[in-house]
Amino acid sequence: MNKKRLTFLYILFDVLASIITWGCFYIYRKHIGEGLDFSAIGNAMAGDPKFFWGLLLCPIYWIILHAFIGYYNKIYRKSRLNELGTTLGITLFGALIFFFAFILDDIVTTPNDYVRYMLFLFAVQFLTTYIPRVIITTRINHKIHDGEIGFNTIIIGNDEKALQAYNTVTQQNPRSGNLLVGYVKVEEGTEDVLDGKLNCLGTISKLADIINDNHIEELIIALHNGQRKYIEQVVLMARDNHNLTLSVIPQHQDFVLGTVKTNSVMYEPLISITPEYLPTWQRFIKRGCDFIFSLIALILLLPLYIFLAIGVKKSSPGPIFYKQERIGFRGKPFNIIKFRSMRQDAEESGPMLSSKSDDRITKFGKFMRQYRLDETPQFYNVLIGDMSLVGPRPERQYYIDKITERAPYYKLLLGIKPGITSWGQVKFGYAENVDEMIERLRWDILYIENMSLQMDIKILIYTVLIVLKKEGK
Repeated sequence: MNKKRLTFLYILFDVLASIITWGCFYIYRKHIGEGLDFSAIGNAMAGDPKFFWGLLLCPIYWIILHAFIGYYNKIYRKSRLNELGTTLGITLFGALIFFFAFILDDIVTTPNDYVRYMLFLFAVQFLTTYIPRVIITTRINHKIHDGEIGFNTIIIGNDEKALQAYNTVTQQNPRSGNLLVGYVKVEEGTEDVLDGKLNCLGTISKLADIINDNHIEELIIALHNGQRKYIEQVVLMARDNHNLTLSVIPQHQDFVLGTVKTNSVMYEPLISITPEYLPTWQRFIKRGCDFIFSLIALILLLPLYIFLAIGVKKSSPGPIFYKQERIGFRGKPFNIIKFRSMRQDAEESGPMLSSKSDDRITKFGKFMRQYRLDETPQFYNVLIGDMSLVGPRPERQYYIDKITERAPYYKLLLGIKPGITSWGQVKFGYAENVDEMIERLRWDILYIENMSLQMDIKILIYTVLIVLKKEGK
């Protein structure tokens, strides 16, 4: 069963669950709340537009909730125990929202009727949702265990550690779903212990082509710490391909440090490296907050924008706004917008970073930069989705090329949207040369590995404090 068909199956049964729940709940309310006989409820349904609106809107409501938490993202290898907890949680949350939005104004005989309504809604919605899910998930897991469903996998490495990975996968009982297509050598001329066991598909330098040509879905990294540069190369490439699952064979220290997490008691565990920095529901909230906050900011700052526009126009000849191409999410170029703080001919001789003593900055530009007012038009970039409130500062391709020559892991920053402010901005400030860009990079890498809504709030608070105190570089 392919992924699209399986996803459709989960969605179909979630739709049916919501329709059945609404129908049962409507009958329950009419019978218990209004005292109608079952024979009269059919006539009530036929003449009540709310019943038919519920049949239409309830499935949409529940599908959005399930999509919001990312239930339909990773459709294979679901844990039935995790699925139980997830379904319980989202059903309780959804039922509470539904109850307070639509049911609380019902006419009831006693307050206990509200409790019965809520429990009935929750119980029916949970059972009609979870029972089909656990049946489908069990069926799919059995097919994976029996080898009927698998995922094209390659091993990265060709020494003893690669042999350990090979034995781990091939000796799993039940099967883990990894269909070993072959292995990738570190480089030509190295020891090759997998020769005769798997096909050699090439070297790491050709990894991107190997993945595309063989429709690879999972990589198992079997490299030693001494091969760090190759590990970084594989991780960077995998970050660009969001359909890949990345795993490593745990070592003894991983068990001691508690970094090995698994949901299965049957498999020898692999450490999974996820390309998603934020859970789906947090990504939705982050984007929603970006949109709402930037829209409010653009409206409230309109009087300030008029003042700044007049100041820029009088400070020097040229346009009020300054647009410059920057590289954003997944390497997509976009035009960043600022109030112009430099002379119009500031970069006639080529790209140049500014400094504190930069004579290209106008007097009014220095005032704007002191309070970072020149950056405020970027709320428009946030509003249209090119940027976020918090994220690594976007750079020009010219400087990205220079940075990646010395720090190739900079490409990890392209896996998230750039921001108006960042951890790097808070801890380091503006960079005046490539060396400082690389120094600031470690804070941005630290941010993406610790991304959370709580972290974003902290960074925004510190940004405001730095601007008000005129601190920072």
